[in-house]
Amino acid sequence: MKYFKKLVGERIYLSPRSVEDAEKYTEWMNDFETTDYTGRSYQLMTIEAEKKYLEEHINEEAVFAIIDSSEDKLIGTVGLHQVNHFKRKAELGIFIGDKEYREKGYGTEAIRLILDYGFNYLNLNNIKLDLMEFNKRALACYKKCGFKEYGRRRKCEFINGKYYDIIEMDILAEEFEGSYIKNKNI
Repeated sequence: MKYFKKLVGERIYLSPRSVEDAEKYTEWMNDFETTDYTGRSYQLMTIEAEKKYLEEHINEEAVFAIIDSSEDKLIGTVGLHQVNHFKRKAELGIFIGDKEYREKGYGTEAIRLILDYGFNYLNLNNIKLDLMEFNKRALACYKKCGFKEYGRRRKCEFINGKYYDIIEMDILAEEFEGSYIKNKNI
């Protein structure tokens, strides 16, 4: 698979997603170790459905494949969804599908790249996210990237026989620090 270096970081780059990766995404979206953390364990994903999803969402302006620079290997996806340029806001979504890359800082790097892009290229002011209360790994990552908790929706997600809270977090452009995109021209 050929990937394109849109946003280059230290160890990864973000590339436009491709329908050719549908099989890998389907594998990840049928794995409880991935979907329990994204709230999608109740869904059955087929290759055909994943291909259709990718085809319908291929032109989203800020949704990327996360690629390991050293191997040109797909390891996950990150994106800004529901981008509203008038209100200057969006929602962050991310997952590291390849288990070998979890808890090694790749998610943090991908988030910092997408935040840099969102605030400094798309002119966004507020980026929010939701996460499950039990996802301590993601909570630590989001805090490290500058997100702050602003709310909690109680017992609204049902996973494996139990209800969980959703933690709501956001970050403002004025709170974002650093420059993470290495291939910027100016």
